[in-house]
Amino acid sequence: MTEMIDFGAQTRLVSRIAEHTAEGQLQAPTPCEEYAVRHLLGHLVGLAAAFQDVASKELGPTTGTSPDAFRPDVGPDWRAELDRNLVGMAEAWRAPEAWQGETQAGGVPLPGALAGRIALNELVVHGWDLARATGQDYAPDADSLGVSYGLLSSWAEGETGPLFGAVVAVPGDAPLLDKVVALSGRRPDWTPPGS
Repeated sequence: MTEMIDFGAQTRLVSRIAEHTAEGQLQAPTPCEEYAVRHLLGHLVGLAAAFQDVASKELGPTTGTSPDAFRPDVGPDWRAELDRNLVGMAEAWRAPEAWQGETQAGGVPLPGALAGRIALNELVVHGWDLARATGQDYAPDADSLGVSYGLLSSWAEGETGPLFGAVVAVPGDAPLLDKVVALSGRRPDWTPPGS
């Protein structure tokens, strides 16, 4: 039996950070060099919708398109859309069948159990991106952080292809969040330019 993971705490955290993102911050830089805050939020809107379809195995454009195919952006009702998609994402991954069998994400076939971990990791890492870019505190729950660390550690050891940049070195006694951020190719001490 595949272990199921509850996305509720992490989706609520990302939703709260987005809720406290000011319209005036949409053009601000993020740790993702090619994305301003508006693009990062657009990416979160899209990935939350796509990973609902990944969970329910409704294969089509949302699950078959590479996230690098275009630069996302927010629409006029992005707050409500993101909140709705995050709630739907958490609900979709509560179904036992989401974690079983094969599915597809970003055009890549993969087991449902791996897709679920990738989905949660996306929320953990991009939640940090958004919090850093907008000057907010960020404290993911221990279970979500542990899933991200396990997944990214396995990629760093070469078990599967990485989705992020090269690993950044951090001290062995660094906090787990810093280790996760570094494994995703980000500098844990990143701050917006000029801050």
